[in-house]
Amino acid sequence: MIVLVLSAVALLGIALVLAAAAASWRFRRRLRTAPLGAAEPVSLLKPLHGGEPRLVANLRSFLDQSWAAPIDLIAGVQREDDPASDAVAALPAGPDRTARLVRDPRRHGANAKIGNLINMMPAARHDLIVLSDSDIAAPPDYLARLAAALDAPGVGAVTCAYAGRGDGGFWSLFGAAMLSYQFLPSVLFADALGTGDACMGSTIALRRETLEAIGGFEAFADILADDHAIGAAVRALGLKVSLAPVLVTHASVEPSLAALLRHELRWAATVRDLNPGGMLGMTLLHPLPFALAALALGPGWMTGALVAGAIGARWTVAAVIDRLAERKTAPWLLLPLRDLLTFAVHIACFFVRRVEWRGARLAMREAGRIEAR
Repeated sequence: MIVLVLSAVALLGIALVLAAAAASWRFRRRLRTAPLGAAEPVSLLKPLHGGEPRLVANLRSFLDQSWAAPIDLIAGVQREDDPASDAVAALPAGPDRTARLVRDPRRHGANAKIGNLINMMPAARHDLIVLSDSDIAAPPDYLARLAAALDAPGVGAVTCAYAGRGDGGFWSLFGAAMLSYQFLPSVLFADALGTGDACMGSTIALRRETLEAIGGFEAFADILADDHAIGAAVRALGLKVSLAPVLVTHASVEPSLAALLRHELRWAATVRDLNPGGMLGMTLLHPLPFALAALALGPGWMTGALVAGAIGARWTVAAVIDRLAERKTAPWLLLPLRDLLTFAVHIACFFVRRVEWRGARLAMREAGRIEAR
């Protein structure tokens, strides 16, 4: 009986993973036909913390845009000696492409990133505001696609899906594989079903008046999942948060297994607090552990076929995502081990109440709030 239950769960999981692959393929077709928006002056906000392997290139991608209007990139650091400052100084300048650095040590709550954004905001000159994490790289049509999505009726903010890229050795490659082959398809699947509520740090584009209407960045100073909370606040105004038809790149830089686990546990525990029922349901997106358990308890060709099917379903997703991203994130032979590690993190996150973020220990409280410990 247990073998039958495990087999059924694995079979359902395989079907869901293949459905996510189909949704990812449809998103790829959507990228080909998406309109481009009219250019206007834009303020790009980049909260920085420490050096990263390809930080200059990541930042420069936001200036190297097919965009016939001024781009003002504002980067913020909270330490005088932050090595990220050198990356900003290395960016090219021009009459309509500027990069400015704001150094301000003031903290405004437990969320250091939001505190950084609060410090940077007075330097923002333009009505169109786009914020994104430092580990994101953008394609040349990024701003044009954001503008078109933001101009759609009833849209108050726009966010972006992202694929992973390993910039820090083997373990960062392992982290990037999770982003590309597990997280990205689940986001695109939820969006296709209309059940997603994504608003991600990869990009949040909105008008200044919308930001002011939700209370500015100050309203999120003690929220761990600030990106999700910003999206929820925009939706509370009766506006939509749209997933733009553009794919950006998230640079993973974890140097060790311990660093990778800290990062992924923080992310998973955050999702658990935001949507515990949904997080429990995401267990079904991990068919390989259930198929292996069925094979261990009931060896045979049928349970063996389930294991092969689970691995094959993940490889199918990987093939679609690699076409979508126009590059290969990681060797597919790593994916069975990656699936097992992701499942372990998924189970562990239900027992985590403290997380580490940017060197700080944070206690997780109700309603997504955090306290520095």
